[in-house]
Amino acid sequence: MIRKVVVGVSGGVDSAVSAHLLSERGFKVLGVFMRNWDEADEVGRCSGEADLKDAEWACRQLGVELRQVNYVREYWTAVFSQFLDDYQLGLTPNPDILCNRHIKFDLFHKHALENLGYDAVATGHYARNSLGNYLEGIASNNDARLLIPADTFKDQTFFLAGIPRKALQRTMFPLGDFQKSQVKDLAKKIGLQRLAKKKESTGICFVGKRNFKDFIQEYITSKHGPFLDIDSGAVVGHHEGIHQWTVGQRCRLSSFLQPYFVARKEAASNTIYVASGHNHPALLSTHIDVDPPNWLCSKSQKILSDTGSLRCRFRFQHTKPLVDCQLSISPSNTFLVELDAPLRAITPGQYAVFYDDTACLGSARILSANPIKKKNAQTQQAQAANLVS
Repeated sequence: MIRKVVVGVSGGVDSAVSAHLLSERGFKVLGVFMRNWDEADEVGRCSGEADLKDAEWACRQLGVELRQVNYVREYWTAVFSQFLDDYQLGLTPNPDILCNRHIKFDLFHKHALENLGYDAVATGHYARNSLGNYLEGIASNNDARLLIPADTFKDQTFFLAGIPRKALQRTMFPLGDFQKSQVKDLAKKIGLQRLAKKKESTGICFVGKRNFKDFIQEYITSKHGPFLDIDSGAVVGHHEGIHQWTVGQRCRLSSFLQPYFVARKEAASNTIYVASGHNHPALLSTHIDVDPPNWLCSKSQKILSDTGSLRCRFRFQHTKPLVDCQLSISPSNTFLVELDAPLRAITPGQYAVFYDDTACLGSARILSANPIKKKNAQTQQAQAANLVS
């Protein structure tokens, strides 16, 4: 029976309201603030100290004890170092997915259950657990599944798709049935107006309010290289480092009839191949090679293993519409995603996240995306334009 719950309190309205809802239900609640980034070398650029003060204030208002845990070293090793390595290899990583996998739902989760001796962990994520948002069905011995929340606009299952499946068995999502507007209204009613009015943080914490190119130059040495037209092979400009650019990004190159966009990066030669026009065929893909998936659904994993193929849905950006796809295992034991409709700027280093109609099934890191064939380009460009619109 679950009586004691640790809540990851971030200083935002979502985690604070989650702590309130748990207290209301009679759980013994402990708030824990995670310090993941060392601000000693930053000039007030990351909001960690302000967030801690907000977390302390909220817990005082709620009558909840707050403790801190420091994962700065582990975050640097598991998230930030990987982030830098990927950028130097021409990839575009997702630190939020890495942080959830390695820090919040591994180290922090184990600390709450094993070291602190609590029964479960709760977070302010907009997601649902098939065992119940408060693990009401934990006695059933069924596998927990990560379900799409009521607020599909705020759906954060994308960022949870890489977590260890075992962690779901002891994770609560108190906001799973709430709309964001309801959470803010409730916060005001219980005296947390300060958090209800707080501007939500977006983007990468350790970048803060800085321009990303300025930030990344502090850690990776710039190395000049060419922009090559992917059709003609002509040099159409020069860049200051492949780590400053990502697939699909517009290149500010002058004196051309159509704007150029990054189509592909080649780390070995420090070359960026660019395509003329927003929906150039080189920017559109239907075939994607991925790493072995991290499965959150044992049934889907078994179907793929038994038959070599799985029909599901795909996205690689959390705000984009889902696209039907076929995930298959090749004879050489590699994994291929075939999309029913092309998507633009699928980016190596990002994550393919898989869904059915109600749940997030898991995720896999994108290795490469193969551009569509030119003979099919006109039809598929139209499909891509319709999807974007």
